Amino acid sequence: MKATLPDTLKRKIPALLSLSAILLLVFPAIVFAQDQTIPTLTLNLAAGQDEPEQVAKMLEILFLLTVLGMAPSILLTMTSFTRIIIIFHFLRQAMGTQQMPPNQILASLAIFMTVVIMMPTGKAVNDTALQPYLNEEINFKDALDRAQIPIRKFMFKHTREKDLSIFYSITGDKRPETKEDVSTLLLIAAYTISELKTGFTIGFLIYIPFLILDMVIASILLAMGMMMLPPAMVSLPFKILLFIMVDGWTLITGSIVNTFM
Repeated sequence: MKATLPDTLKRKIPALLSLSAILLLVFPAIVFAQDQTIPTLTLNLAAGQDEPEQVAKMLEILFLLTVLGMAPSILLTMTSFTRIIIIFHFLRQAMGTQQMPPNQILASLAIFMTVVIMMPTGKAVNDTALQPYLNEEINFKDALDRAQIPIRKFMFKHTREKDLSIFYSITGDKRPETKEDVSTLLLIAAYTISELKTGFTIGFLIYIPFLILDMVIASILLAMGMMMLPPAMVSLPFKILLFIMVDGWTLITGSIVNTFM
């Protein structure tokens, strides 16, 4: 038992990562659910015993607490947050508004949008894995296996096959024949790379109209002989006015959400 315990925990790492990310999404549903009792966790220090089952359970609890401490990183790599925050950064740079809106506001908006986008996935995990486990209808292993299914489906939908093959080439693992054979850890890495490319692509498209406006303003100032006046200073009010006239925030947020549908 002691020789195979590390392998057992190693196989549970992807499942624990998936469940930790989904807990961030389904927690509001648990809090506001009617007739739902939130379980409590109590840790006591007592004399150790050599029973392998007790040692394994204790290690599982400690490892789960460690994974929960990595929740911010999990949120960045397994949800829609990465794409959203990259697009917001490109938008602010294209408009030239420096630190307006502040990073805190953009990050908060990205988090709330992530919750909205991931709500169907979180609801599926809550209904098929978390609630049955809390009601003691299934064991811990079955709950982890069920929790992976919706989150893996979401990541597969937005992961390019090319990005996934790169990580298989790096690790030298055998190429999977079906989606079920794909490692969750490699899927997370490939999904993150795909989200980075998608975010940069959308950011480039957002940059184009503001860049054209900057070029027009710079050409006008050059024709008027006002070469000492920075074009960025003159174009900033026009870019803000353009963004307001097209209802930019509604257009950007709606377009981002539609890319995940």
